[in-house]
Amino acid sequence: MADLDERVVELEVRLAFIDDTVNALSSADAEIARRLDLLERAVRDLRSDLVNMRAGLGSDAANEPPPPHY
Repeated sequence: MADLDERVVELEVRLAFIDDTVNALSSADAEIARRLDLLERAVRDLRSDLVNMRAGLGSDAANEPPPPHY
C-alpha cells in the first residue's frame, strides 16, 4: 500500500509541474501575440508614413529614371 501511495504522490507532483508549465507557456504565448500585434501595427504605420512621404516629395518609384549604370 505504501508503494501505491508513493506512486500517487509522484503522479500528483508531476501533474502539478505539468500544470505550472502549461500556465507559463500560455502566458508566454499571450505575451508573444500581444507583441506581434504591436509590431504589425508599427509596420502598417511605417508603411503609411512612407507612402505619405513619397507623395509629399512628388516622387513615384515607377516614374523615376533608371540609375546611370543601366
